[in-house]
Parts: sequence; C-alpha cells; structure tokens
Amino acid sequence: MTKAPSPTPDRLFAAMEATWPPARRWPLGPFALRDGAGGGKRVSAASATGPWLSADLDAAEAAMDAPLFLIGPQDQALDMELAAREYTVIDPVLAYAAPVADLVQMLPKRMTTFPHWPPMQIARDLWAEGGIGPARVAVMHRAKGAKTAILGRAQDRAAGVAFVACDGDLAMLHALEVSPAFRRQGSAHNILRAAALWAQDQGATTLSLVVTTANAPARALYTSVGMQVVGHYHYRQK
Repeated sequence: MTKAPSPTPDRLFAAMEATWPPARRWPLGPFALRDGAGGGKRVSAASATGPWLSADLDAAEAAMDAPLFLIGPQDQALDMELAAREYTVIDPVLAYAAPVADLVQMLPKRMTTFPHWPPMQIARDLWAEGGIGPARVAVMHRAKGAKTAILGRAQDRAAGVAFVACDGDLAMLHALEVSPAFRRQGSAHNILRAAALWAQDQGATTLSLVVTTANAPARALYTSVGMQVVGHYHYRQK
C-alpha cells in the first residue's frame, strides 16, 4: 500500500472549510468567526488565525451569542485559556486519510452505489433519519468545487448515503449515514470505495474525513479499509 498522506493542520482545515463551508465567515482581529445558519458546530465555531491577546479573545467571545471555539493541535495556548475561563471540551474529533489509489484497489460491488447531484429525495430522507436535516444539506450546496452525493443500496433498497467534495487534490467525505436496518452489511464499505473512485475521477489523490473519537464503529470501519489518523481537533464551549 501507498504510505498514507499526512495533510498539515492548515491544509486539512482549509479543505474542511472548502468542502463544508459556513454561510458566512468574517475576521475579528486574530480570530475567524462563522455563521453556520444552523448547520452544526463545524460551520459555527470561531478559530484563531494568528497570535492573540486576552482582549482579542474577549472581543471574540462578546461577538458570539453562544461562544464556541474550534481547537486544533496548534492552539494549545488558546485551549488552556478557554479552560481557565470554564469552557468545556466537547466532541473530540479525529481526522482520517488514505491515498485514493489504495482505496480503489477494491471497487464497490456492482449496483450498490450511485453518485449523483443534486441529492435525490431518498438521499435526503436517509440523512434526515440520521439527524442531518435541511440546514446541513444547505452546507453541502454551498460547497463550490466538485461534489456528489453517493447513495448506497443493499437488498434492493436504499441503505445509506454520504456527501463527498473536493478541494484541489484532497477529497473529503462528510455525512456518512447508513440506515440502522442495513448496518454491518457492507453498505458503508461500498460507499467509501465509491467515494474514492469518484474522487479519483476528479483528480484527487487523497480521501479524508473526520469522525468523533466516541464513534468507535465508524473508526473501526475507517481503519479496516486502510485509513490512518492524520489529525485531531476538539471544541470548547461555555
């Protein structure tokens, strides 16, 4: 197998934002603030963009109705300061990646996956079943580059769905959901392989995704197909 790539934190976060973008992002001193329009923490959290002072952090806090910060591996000082201000760690996240060339060595089974855009109603229904509603689907529509929904099928029925988008040579998979009735039947594996095949067709060389550390079944799946941990982050919330 090809050695798994290790995107830098800056590259990884840039791809995350390009493929899962907020409704609005604006600078406030050395912080970037985001309006996710209901699309979840990743598109709503503030992040540091450079060296900051206590007054800068005060201003960022005051600008948010519900202060929330994304903390990457380079943000140790911010993490400590937010802890001192009684912010709680929520949703530690791991980033996984693998070379597309490795993932496409085993193709999805025939007629089990269907890349398409815009997402069909059945894809939206599967996302809604997993708690991914219209506000998060709107995030997908905001992505500017190549993108697709991948519908997975099992036992002649729609079984799962994922969203994939490219930022240059890095493709990111988001919102992978498999209906509970079809889990442990290979649908997620097929969707992952189809995502890699689609990414290869777009010229991407790496497929990446992020998952909470608490999601042990998903982490086991990603490890089983040869993906490796390449980064991490968490949130701090009042």
